[in-house]
Amino acid sequence: MKVFHDTSQAEGKIKNAVVTTGSFDGVHVGHKIIIQRLGELANEIGGESTLVTFYPHPRKVLYPEQKDLKLINSQKEKIALLAKTGLKNLVIIPFSLEFSKTSSHDFITDILIGQLNAKIIVVGQNHHFGHNRSGDFSYLYQLGHELNFKVENIPLQDIENETVSSTKIRKALFEGNIMRANAYLDHQYIISGEMSHVSPPDPEIKMRFHRIEITEQEKLIPPPGIYATNTICSNEPMKSLTLVHDDIDGVRNVDSVLLHDNVHFSATPATLYFYKKIRGGEIFMDQKLAQGELADAMEDVEELIY
Repeated sequence: MKVFHDTSQAEGKIKNAVVTTGSFDGVHVGHKIIIQRLGELANEIGGESTLVTFYPHPRKVLYPEQKDLKLINSQKEKIALLAKTGLKNLVIIPFSLEFSKTSSHDFITDILIGQLNAKIIVVGQNHHFGHNRSGDFSYLYQLGHELNFKVENIPLQDIENETVSSTKIRKALFEGNIMRANAYLDHQYIISGEMSHVSPPDPEIKMRFHRIEITEQEKLIPPPGIYATNTICSNEPMKSLTLVHDDIDGVRNVDSVLLHDNVHFSATPATLYFYKKIRGGEIFMDQKLAQGELADAMEDVEELIY
């Protein structure tokens, strides 16, 4: 997958672009359906599938006073997940207050058609774009007739009669319902970053803990508890127990214990793959772990992850 950090970088470098736009937070099963369709349409016209997205998230720019924005993926995680889908081109537009004033007409004619030379534009149901989200499928369809490009609408994906959306995935993660979130995502929820050795949250615990550094404050962290995870480092999976807990300053930390591999991380890139929450926040008593909970939880992790 080629990654362009502005439309000017991509101009003239994408052949017969089949384009979609959006945040694609989570890169969930519905997003993958859209990307798959992009590829099918691109093959029909000898073109290339292309996703146009924005960074930072528009809400962070438009409403900086709001501190409750939480995203399923960091930017680095999203790029890595998109690369696995077969997408050919990712165009990341730097989002600013000035760019937010771009009308839906100019966004389509100047950027998607003018710079990216889009031949087909694919959008999901209820998709809106442009200044004040004024553009929708009907407007896009009308412009397509005027400017000679095709438009296709993709319905929202259902899983067990439930419509998949990033909002529902975030809700599941906020509740610690990892298995439901994973079903919507069609992959394990991940947290990526550098891992380093840290002291145990309770000095009486005799286990080697490693903390993953989370650099983007918008990254959604599940609620306190014990989770069954796999820790991937240098493509090597290692069974792990992950403890999510808040320190005395209210900072949420993500600490892991490897079950079998006696590895010492020191600012080492790693990714946690979450499988299931196996203990809730009740394991904590006055900022200390209830005795015996970790040992029992490790047995559960052993059985859950193969």
